[in-house]
Amino acid sequence: MAEFSGYIAADELYDGPFCVLSIVDNRAFRRLVYEVLDHDPQHEDIRRFFGRFQQALTARNLKVLGITTDASPLYPKPILEVFGPVPHQVCKFHVIAELTKAVLKAVARTRQALKARLPKLARGRPGTAAQKRQARRKQRLQQKITDLFDHRHLFVRRHLTGAEKRTLARLERGQGRLRAVRAIMDEVYRLFDRRCRTETALDKLARLRRRVRPFKSLGKTLHKLFSPNLEQALTFLDDALLPSTSNAVERGNRRHRKMQKTVYRVRSQACIQGRIALDMQRDAQGLGRTQTLGILHHVRIGDS
Repeated sequence: MAEFSGYIAADELYDGPFCVLSIVDNRAFRRLVYEVLDHDPQHEDIRRFFGRFQQALTARNLKVLGITTDASPLYPKPILEVFGPVPHQVCKFHVIAELTKAVLKAVARTRQALKARLPKLARGRPGTAAQKRQARRKQRLQQKITDLFDHRHLFVRRHLTGAEKRTLARLERGQGRLRAVRAIMDEVYRLFDRRCRTETALDKLARLRRRVRPFKSLGKTLHKLFSPNLEQALTFLDDALLPSTSNAVERGNRRHRKMQKTVYRVRSQACIQGRIALDMQRDAQGLGRTQTLGILHHVRIGDS
């Protein structure tokens, strides 16, 4: 806690019947406190967990300057009750992931619509001129469906090369819905430009919502644009030190899952607590370990 930055990330990790609550310094990437529950977390569990962390901060005359979480409804109310009106950033990675999933579903629906238009041909080689035209039309539609599947990532990728832009233009030809969803993704990516302030980004979001409201044919794709989580994900634009993602705590969770694979049959509350404690001890000794490795490396070079 001596090098506490003031910015934290919180998340929960489900491990069998247990749930691990973690708070990580979002700039130092170091786990600060954790708790292992034997049940799914409720608001009261989150409130008690945050309260314990707040007591540790008060004892050291420290305070939280900003907190980042995922889009889970578990956190907003306990954060306000324990930490007060601190900036609460919803991880932009989770928000963009939901939007990209909706866009890819829209592309899949377009493929299904094209597949329904495939003409049914009689068995055998086409003999008449009409049958040959139908065969060529089916081949073109099938190629279009294949291209949409192979290049579906182009509709959600942020930066495109010149060749990818030409491929995307070919795929969008005659498909107004696909052009619309790609334009929506471009506008969404522009919202998270650090050169903007939150107020400016919210104005852009309001204009985008007004612009896409008439597109009823896009259905659930547009519902994600009207989620309050998207507005909450723009909080970081007013604070240059507030991280926009919860990658710090997610990285710790990934490391925990990797450790658990080695002892997958061992599942007890005490075991999980001990493994996380060992992980925190390893982080605490990280600086000394790095210095030792550096010294040994230089000595080895000198001896050679």
